[in-house]
Amino acid sequence: MTNAFRTGERVCLRALEVEDGELLRAWLNDPENHQYLSLHRPLSAAAEREWLEHLHKRTEDHIFGIALRETGALIGSCGLHHVAFPHRSAELGIQIGEPGKGYGSEAIRLLLAYGFETLGLHRIELRVHENNPRAIRCYERLGFRREGEKREARWWAGRWWSVFEYALLESEWAKL
Repeated sequence: MTNAFRTGERVCLRALEVEDGELLRAWLNDPENHQYLSLHRPLSAAAEREWLEHLHKRTEDHIFGIALRETGALIGSCGLHHVAFPHRSAELGIQIGEPGKGYGSEAIRLLLAYGFETLGLHRIELRVHENNPRAIRCYERLGFRREGEKREARWWAGRWWSVFEYALLESEWAKL
């Protein structure tokens, strides 16, 4: 795949382009994916385009497209957000357009390697909603530890859900 920034066995991380906006917006607005995000209303084409056009100016965010290695097809996005120095911490975010094929785990491993080995981060944290058991299993398999719970912090589909907080430290990553 051309334009690959980090490459794994099946996926690679690459820069996001303005042309990716339509596909990204479709995934973000899909009810199946929307339930796991912090968005509460549909994302417009104009808002997505503006976000992509200004992405290169956001130095505290390192955001990538996730593409299939063989075909180059975009299948999602991921990033390290709010990268903070001198604390050397960041928040991980990921969204796969069609989940369930293990691509997310591989993309997260590439992102973690970038964060710990290239950026020199000490801590990478994330939040995950209780109603996303597939993501919870994935994060735990990758070594993330649950550090906290915000009880009944999210209203979705007619009921309250908790939000779990996870983190992985540099020393834990080194042992994986």
